[in-house]
Amino acid sequence: MTLVEVSSFLPIPPALAWEQVQSPQLLQHLAAPLLTFHPRDGRFPQKWEAREYRAGLRLYGLLPVGEQVIGIEYPASGAPVGGHVLRDNGRGGLVTRWDHLMLIAPEQGGTRYTDRVEIEAGMVTGLAAAFARHFYRHRQRRWLQLIARDFQPRGTL
Repeated sequence: MTLVEVSSFLPIPPALAWEQVQSPQLLQHLAAPLLTFHPRDGRFPQKWEAREYRAGLRLYGLLPVGEQVIGIEYPASGAPVGGHVLRDNGRGGLVTRWDHLMLIAPEQGGTRYTDRVEIEAGMVTGLAAAFARHFYRHRQRRWLQLIARDFQPRGTL
């Protein structure tokens, strides 16, 4: 098993970060264009419910790279002090364990957002972990771009 953790400061209130992280639309936006998720059972809900979802994955929206089980949980414990945690206890293809925690904690007028994932993928665990580091850095860059575009107060002229 390998642990990957990527963390960023988001200049938005923790309540807004928590609201957004529960949205499958945020997943789609943050993962693009690197990965796209294609729900196998119709459509994703407006807000994640605690259950499993099946999705096909495509690299850059074109190349099929397998199936993923997204196992959404709202753990009763494990959240940072004053914060929240959402768990995707997923798996798919060669990856037998993709236990992803999205941690939201208040920090200096904003939010400390952390992606923490434990990965098991047999002989390709190292490769899966390298991809996870790249993917979560990508997601957090996209978070910051989205915040700058849509959630920052605009000055008046």
